[in-house]
Amino acid sequence: MTEQPRRYLAPGVLTQHVFNRTVAVLTRCGISLMGSRVLTVVGRTSGQPRSTPVNLLTIGEARYLVAPRGETQWVRNLRAAGNGTLTYGRHAEPFTAVELSDAEKPPVLREYIRKWKWEVGYFLEGLDADSDDAAIAAAAPGFPAFRIDSVYD
Repeated sequence: MTEQPRRYLAPGVLTQHVFNRTVAVLTRCGISLMGSRVLTVVGRTSGQPRSTPVNLLTIGEARYLVAPRGETQWVRNLRAAGNGTLTYGRHAEPFTAVELSDAEKPPVLREYIRKWKWEVGYFLEGLDADSDDAAIAAAAPGFPAFRIDSVYD
């Protein structure tokens, strides 16, 4: 059995050097752009902390991180570490992460798309919040997602 290729869409220069840095600075200053946080995870090979802005999705009492670009470095690092820190302003919250199975992802992906399509629509490859369940389920393997559990709970 061969492993399926992993989906990854590299960030452009503007995203990597302007947008991500701007969002991270604003979030660290306490200005959240629709739920933005700065995710910090220990690098799986370097052992050094690595940070990137992410969109924290809340559905009811549960919180999630979704990787619209696929198998990013932060996804690989979070899988390896199993925990990290989400920062907003002066508040840094340590957490543990549980990766969702493909079967668990569709309602999370639908809500993520509904909330952030304006920002990440380019990465969604034709999906929108009104896509049928089969289309979202078929795309689920390409969108890593994690449930975030506070270490304080």
